[in-house]
Amino acid sequence: MNLPKQIPNWSIAPILIIGILAVSTSSILIRLANSSANSGGLGFSLVLAASRLSLSALILLPAWSKVQWNRLQPGARRYGAAAGLCLALHFALWITSLSYTSIAASTALVTTNPVWVALLSRFWFGEKLSKLSVAGIAVALGGTIAIALGSASGSGDGSSVMLGNFLALAGSWAVSLYLLCGREAQRRGLGIGGYVAIAYTVAAIVLLPLPLVFKTSYTGYPHIVYFYILLTAALPQLVGHTILNWAVVRVSPTLVSLAILFEPVGASCLGYLVFGEVPGLSVLVGAGVLLFGVAIGIFGAK
Repeated sequence: MNLPKQIPNWSIAPILIIGILAVSTSSILIRLANSSANSGGLGFSLVLAASRLSLSALILLPAWSKVQWNRLQPGARRYGAAAGLCLALHFALWITSLSYTSIAASTALVTTNPVWVALLSRFWFGEKLSKLSVAGIAVALGGTIAIALGSASGSGDGSSVMLGNFLALAGSWAVSLYLLCGREAQRRGLGIGGYVAIAYTVAAIVLLPLPLVFKTSYTGYPHIVYFYILLTAALPQLVGHTILNWAVVRVSPTLVSLAILFEPVGASCLGYLVFGEVPGLSVLVGAGVLLFGVAIGIFGAK
């Protein structure tokens, strides 16, 4: 998916909204694929992640010919490849989390990335954290603990839910690195088409052999499973992720981070409509506290 480099400012917000809506479908499609395949866990999650990114990379093959390699600044390709590695790790962790915890808990925890971006920027780029940022991080971590404890206490197998929550949180750490590496790659001359082509291809190459390591096949599932995989490549990946990467270098990263906070809301609403999944009160309260803390942290970083 290629987006124009220069567009009117008024049109950025609608495009960003489309991106958030597209990303919000990801957890629903993954859960539908799990249900249709009557499978889950790490092996099948790796099948979903590898297939999704491989399809995206194949669709983006024409973008390789448009990259002006001789005009790239040093490090552009390295950052693009590093972003792909982080993206592969993110999907392996987060998609697996959906086999163990609720959609609401998983998406709330995985969208804590603004907090981790702020912390990483402090150590990576030497950016100082304001008192407001520190307060926001503390509040967000309190919400994270509430979600973890609340979702585990409402389940018959609390240890599995805690595992799912941790995987979602670790997925947020990985996607934070992915966003920072992607921003650096684009700042060093890679256009959005070339950047996502590199990142998605590297991620696909890393993930493709992993299901086989865990003795999980790519074949033998009902046809509807492959349809859901195709939709995850088209909607949340090619539309959603590409728009977020495009927006982060054209508008304030604060605005993009705030927009991402609506993903758990959209995903939870879809989870209720499609699966009738109603999060427990403690999960909802914890998610609200978490998102409030992240918002405080983002505003404190201005």
